[in-house]
Amino acid sequence: MSTKPPAPPSPSAERLQRLLAMVPWIAAQDGPTLAEVSQRFDITPAQLAADLEVIWLVGLPPYTPDALVDVVQEGDRVWIHYAEVFESAHRLTPDQAVALLTAGASVLALPGADSEGFLARGVEKLAGVLGVDAEQILDIDLGAAPPEILDVLRRGASEHRQVRLDYYSHGRDSRTDRDIDPHLVQAQEGSLYVVGHCHVAGGRRRFRVDRIASATLLDTTFPPPDDDATAEVFAADDGDPRVVLELSPTAHWVSEVHPVEAVEERPDGSTVVTLAVAAAPWLDRLLISLGPEARIRSAPGELADSARRAAARILARYR
Repeated sequence: MSTKPPAPPSPSAERLQRLLAMVPWIAAQDGPTLAEVSQRFDITPAQLAADLEVIWLVGLPPYTPDALVDVVQEGDRVWIHYAEVFESAHRLTPDQAVALLTAGASVLALPGADSEGFLARGVEKLAGVLGVDAEQILDIDLGAAPPEILDVLRRGASEHRQVRLDYYSHGRDSRTDRDIDPHLVQAQEGSLYVVGHCHVAGGRRRFRVDRIASATLLDTTFPPPDDDATAEVFAADDGDPRVVLELSPTAHWVSEVHPVEAVEERPDGSTVVTLAVAAAPWLDRLLISLGPEARIRSAPGELADSARRAAARILARYR
């Protein structure tokens, strides 16, 4: 028997994708202005300054000046020069090559990340050397993101203007109108999100773009965020009820894809997990998908009857 604490948050994948797109673009320009870079990648000046601080630390051991990426900033302009070690050709292992193609494909999936086509041509050349089809290396689907909605969200983030969303909440199985201060449009975990302060929830939240029915740009402005605009998909509140589930060995994946707070592993391969539940419909759907592979060990109030209630709703629809 063992109890594992919640896994720490992973490094910001969207920031890595942004840096992978930003470095070659700046290097290919003749000293773009900081405002041009910020506008192109939909980030605030503070975020750009933090990104540049990271870039100049990129290099290879022993991390001497000739082995580091050189970032030069003069006034409101910035230049990036590659270290000599990056100029010479290096032999990649098959695993490294596939990883590089995968990373390139993920960046290409971001709207506007490669308007000049530099990255696409690089991915195509690498795939040609390996004798594979670049378009079949990785199939990335960021969900249905209408250009008009993305345009409103990006304008709101760059102009610091509030946006009104008609949004479907998957966890609560309901649609709501809410005003947000959009801080960043990002790609993470295979979907596009807008991160910002939600005036209904009273805090920073992340909304999937493909669940936004409409987005309206408002005249109300907001101050730019003073930190990196990231948010977890779900962050439990102290007041959220906790449910303890007993899972069969084939349902162990629940502890890997959902934010569980505790995991007890048993010798027979089954697990007991503790989850925070912000909305009953989310738990209903989880239990329906698990079927006999899950059993509620303890739950407060009406959540204890969640599986039976969900089954009754499904039977009612069939009738």
